[in-house]
Amino acid sequence: MSPDTPADAMDIADRRIATVHFTLRDEQGQAITSTHGHAPLVYMHGTGSIMPGLEQALAGKSPGDAFSVTIAPEAGFGPRHELLVQTLPRGKLGASAAPAVGAKLTAQTAKGPLEVVVTAIDGDTVTVDGNHPLAGRTVQAQVEVVDVRLATPEEQQFGLG
Repeated sequence: MSPDTPADAMDIADRRIATVHFTLRDEQGQAITSTHGHAPLVYMHGTGSIMPGLEQALAGKSPGDAFSVTIAPEAGFGPRHELLVQTLPRGKLGASAAPAVGAKLTAQTAKGPLEVVVTAIDGDTVTVDGNHPLAGRTVQAQVEVVDVRLATPEEQQFGLG
């Protein structure tokens, strides 16, 4: 607990609701996303609803705590899987309009739907990538803990919805 934390404040622990602000940066220090200027992230700790490396770093923190953490791909957005990059005939996409580079499409896979991004178009072929845009990359998170509270009975049973 930091010296500025009230004595009745609680630490982040499993099944508690934490409210945090964060800024996520890439390997070069460029901001990727931030909650600053927006609503903070509110999540139930220990449920796997945020990246594992961030959740692990938040365990035991209290309101008022601020820190930085480096998150490796395996504890962040996962490793990059080259099998998720495929070049397909344009006709296989089933889209009535021609796709554009950067367009997001939903592919049907044996494991269910997968969002893919068009990364290249070459004549009658389209290359799509099903990896998360940050897969395989180390990220840095600057985090500020705003609040920690007990989950309500409804939140315990149904989650944050």
